[in-house]
Amino acid sequence: MSILNNLSTLQNRRDEVPNQLLAKKIVEKNDKKAINELVENLQNKNKGISGDCIKVLYEIGSVKPALIAEHAADLIAALDTKNNRMQWGAMIAIDYITLEKPELVYKSLNKLAQITDKGSVITRDHYVNILIQLCTIKKYAGKIFSLLNEQLLTCPTNQLAMYAERSLPAINETNKKTFLRTLSSRLDEIDSDPKRKRIEKVIKRLS
Repeated sequence: MSILNNLSTLQNRRDEVPNQLLAKKIVEKNDKKAINELVENLQNKNKGISGDCIKVLYEIGSVKPALIAEHAADLIAALDTKNNRMQWGAMIAIDYITLEKPELVYKSLNKLAQITDKGSVITRDHYVNILIQLCTIKKYAGKIFSLLNEQLLTCPTNQLAMYAERSLPAINETNKKTFLRTLSSRLDEIDSDPKRKRIEKVIKRLS
């Protein structure tokens, strides 16, 4: 029986519980055949099915990224759709497998950046996570930090505190000065006292 029958859409459910339960079952069984079927249906003409498939895949990736990493190229290709749910779902999945397939993700950064520029807040959040992870890898750090810094300079102020905190593992003696200068330059833009204090705490930690 096709595992698609377990998806929320084909159970006439509007919640994500069936998708989450399916992901858990696949992880427990290391069911690569089921993963193959999910990947094959990322192009399903039924948007409910394709959306559920990417949801299950990134739920799997959040727990056991190695299980979906071999399909990295398919996940990157899924960004080409105009379906917003598919775009941010694919970006989430790519975020989870970045350290499994860093070279492929690195080579795809132009596409990821283009999608992010036109995408949702969720898409941007996970793109920034991808940059942070790549920045922790020595051979990519120098080139990637400039992309990360660009996001810190231009992102909505609502996201800046979170991005600053998440970026800490990628900060070293080479890029610390630029990172601190970027955060300091944006403090006056922050209307929320709690968020400003979070950024100030990051600055103090590194100063």
